[in-house]
Amino acid sequence: MKILFIGDIFGEPGRRAVRHLLPRLVAEHAPDLIIANGENASHGFGITPGQVDEMIDAGVEVLTSGNHIWDRKEIGPYLAEHPGGRLLRPANFPDGSPGGGLYLGSTRSGVPYAVLNLQGRVFMASIDCPFRAADALLARIPPEVKVRILDLHAETTSEKVAMGWYLDGRVTALIGTHTHIPTADERVLAGGTAYITDVGMTGPFDSVIGIEKQLVIEKFLKQTPVRFEVARGDVRLCAVLIEADPAGGQALSIRRIMQPDPPA
Repeated sequence: MKILFIGDIFGEPGRRAVRHLLPRLVAEHAPDLIIANGENASHGFGITPGQVDEMIDAGVEVLTSGNHIWDRKEIGPYLAEHPGGRLLRPANFPDGSPGGGLYLGSTRSGVPYAVLNLQGRVFMASIDCPFRAADALLARIPPEVKVRILDLHAETTSEKVAMGWYLDGRVTALIGTHTHIPTADERVLAGGTAYITDVGMTGPFDSVIGIEKQLVIEKFLKQTPVRFEVARGDVRLCAVLIEADPAGGQALSIRRIMQPDPPA
């Protein structure tokens, strides 16, 4: 079984890259499941219901998110109306938050799978413990569902690495998101969990993590408010391709993909 996980989709350039490049990746790799982090799809901050539909129409089957999930006011009612839907928010937001952090589905060939979404706490909002939330989510997954993919949206490498070891052998893959900078530490851990600290960003790399670089430099230099704008140059799609044993859920391999989206 092949799983394609696409890194944080950033603004219109990132959405365009998914629309342009995903058909090519599907033709080349024939993934059985396509997942993407979409929390920055709307101008770099949040995602709208229309953009959820746009990414699903493009071929993404499940969308994960993170700390920017609430940035568009219309997404709260959408999540409340679709608690088991294909847009996830981190499961460790407090009880009563709309939406959910677990999706159960089946591939076109009938393989059951689970997608989990959690958010770290180090240098981020002090929400519920992601480690204990991971245990609670796993307890909800039917035992016959062996393929389990976790998006851990977190700031620090240590928190992600610790979660990787904590869940080794209990999830098929732990994919780190949030920093927009792809790391080169992809590997299969001893218990059969594919791991990468950060898959990277799908968006403009001629930027500071997706934002026009001069605006961010000005912010650092002057420490005064700056209106951030999505950059446009050097658009790339970052992803990982995981091969897994559908019978036992163990990962067999993981490799990085970085595909440029040339200007039209």
